[in-house]
Parts: sequence; C-alpha cells; structure tokens
Amino acid sequence: MFHKSGKKYIFTSESVTEGHPDKICDQISDGILDAALTDDPKSRVAIETLVTTGLVVVAGEMTTNTYIDVPKVVRGIIKDIGYTDPTIGFDWENCAVVTSIDAQSQDISQGVTEGEGIDKEQGAGDQGMMFGYATDETPELMPLPIILAHGLTKKLAEVRKSGELPWLRPDGKAQVSIEYDGGKPKRATTIVVSTQHTDEVNHDQIEKAVIEKIVKPVCGQWLDDQTKYYINPTGRFVIGGPHGDSGVTGRKIIVDTYGGHGSHGGGAFSGKDPSKVDRSASYLARYIAKNIVAAGIATQCEVQIAYAIGVAEPVSLLISTGGTSKIDEEKIAEAVRQVFPLKPAALIEHLKLRRPIFRKTTCYGHFGRTDADFTWEKTDKIEELKKVLGL
Repeated sequence: MFHKSGKKYIFTSESVTEGHPDKICDQISDGILDAALTDDPKSRVAIETLVTTGLVVVAGEMTTNTYIDVPKVVRGIIKDIGYTDPTIGFDWENCAVVTSIDAQSQDISQGVTEGEGIDKEQGAGDQGMMFGYATDETPELMPLPIILAHGLTKKLAEVRKSGELPWLRPDGKAQVSIEYDGGKPKRATTIVVSTQHTDEVNHDQIEKAVIEKIVKPVCGQWLDDQTKYYINPTGRFVIGGPHGDSGVTGRKIIVDTYGGHGSHGGGAFSGKDPSKVDRSASYLARYIAKNIVAAGIATQCEVQIAYAIGVAEPVSLLISTGGTSKIDEEKIAEAVRQVFPLKPAALIEHLKLRRPIFRKTTCYGHFGRTDADFTWEKTDKIEELKKVLGL
C-alpha cells in the first residue's frame, strides 16, 4: 500500500515481544543458523522450529562443516528470552528438545553452488518475488505505525528484564493505529498492548503501569486526549508463551517487514542462510528502496525483485514510487541495475551476509534498525544513484 495523498485514513501495524511463541521459534531458527555460520560461512541452512507446552521441535535441512549442539543452542535462547520459571508451563531447563535435520537436497545444491547446475554462476536458492519498501515519514525511512509498535514491544522487554515491572512475563503484543492526513501521520488514534503477567497483579495496576511506563515514553508525541487505550483488553493474560499458544518459525512476516505497508512476497526470513533469496533479496530490496528515498528521488518507494531457482540474473525488477517521483520509474530501474548488485553471489558479498548476525534480526523488525551489522540499512549509494540519473 502507498500513502493516499489528500485523504484522511487510519493505518494499523502490530509487533510482538521476543517471548511470543512464534518469535521464540524465529530466534531458535536463526540461533542455529548463526551457530553454523560462525565456523562455516558457506553453510546451507533451512531450519524450522515449533514450540508448545514443554516441547521444542527443530526440523529442516542443513549442510555444514561444523558441529552444532542444537539442544544447547535452543536452551540458551529460551533462557535469554526469560522462560526460567517451570511453573508457567515452559522453561529452558525442563522443555524437551526434539530434532530432525537432514542434509540439503542435492538437486537444490547444484543450483546454488557456483560451477554446478545449468547456470554456472551461483543461482537463486528458490523461485519467488521479494519486496522492499521505504518512506520518508520517519528518520528510519520506515512507516510510523510499525516503528511505534516495535518500540512498545521492545520497551516491554526492557522494563521486564530490568525488574522495573517485576510482574511482567515474556509473552506480549502491541498494536498502533495512526491517523494520516494528506499522506502524513498526524496522531495515534488507538494503542493496544497485551502483556503476559503474574497472577498477583490486578488489571487496573497493569493498565496504569503500561500506559505510564511503556506507552507514553514510546508514543508520547503522537498521543492526545482522544487516543484510546486497550491494555490487556481480555482482562487477564497469565497463561502465555508456548503454554498458551503453539509457535512456528516464519509466522510473523508482516511484523518482520513493514507492518502491512508495501507488498510481501510471502517468504519468511528466519532460519534461512543467505543463498535463500527469500531473505537476502528482501534485504537487498529494502537497501535499494531506502537509498532511493534517502536520495530524495521519491518520498516513498517499493521495489520488487523476482528470481528463478538456479538462475543468477533476476527475472524482473520493478520500481514503484506511488507517483512521488518526477523521474520515470523505468529510468530509476535502469539506474538500480547499474548501481546495485542483483545476482545472489554479488548481493551476498556486498551486504556481508555470511556472518552470524541473524538472531538479532528476529525481534523488533529486520528493517529500520541502526545496528551496523544491518548492512542493508546503509544509505551509501545516494551519490552513485544521483550521478547515474543525472541529478
């Protein structure tokens, strides 16, 4: 979706905490990926995780030259998240860990290994289309609703781990609705926060503390006396985490990206090494879109890149600016082809994606982050883009 200039509308995005069941799975899958990449940067990894009451199941494919103690990785991550109390139905010491991991299919391997397969260059790890998006409405060049939603869930984790609100437990969600006018964010109409808690705290205490300690510090400038708050709107959230709901890797793809703005090709990120273009080309598409917006070429931009499995050259590249660029979009696409590495091997090398940096991408969004390891967030192609476009 592009912003609608001249119209008033409300747009909503959500985020989830690191203790949400699906996010536990994303962290485990990427934790195993990082363990493989630490000793073998060319590891091929496609790991899926499922969690439920007292149980973690890790399955998938992996070809690597290193040994990974999967249960140790799993338990360490669960402990880090904060599932340390056996009375809540899931904890790092007592959960069962079941694994079923095979080698990568040789048929896929030959398509993504340089010198093998029909295309002798390193080809894409699968077919599919990937999207990237950027908008100038925030300093991060991200949509405001998802930035605020991530801010709320991150703040929930901070005050829980610091002990400031000792009754908080790891599971939780946040949702932010922003009113736009003329394509620009004006105010927060509704804030929703649901957080797991211990049994001894009452709803009024939770509501007051969450608004004062979580919502106001994160969303303060966007709140007014008309903003509605729904804090634990069911009235109780004691049973949570994998004991309350099962979790699966890759089930929070909109939380991971742009909160519903822009398009999504459907591929999840976590547990996949960079030969999987679901992940690496989505990072590249964000890199392209962000540089286009940062260069002032457009105020918002969506990039689509599509690949065929085993083929290095993308089958298509589309630049869409929602009418916010004075330069023809086909010319921008031509410039992008000159400036950015679009083939899998080249983009992986340029973005330095064979490093163990992926577990920290799993929570609070893969985009809009300031960590230097998030190389796809750099705006280092501005001048080159401008030069090619004659600006």
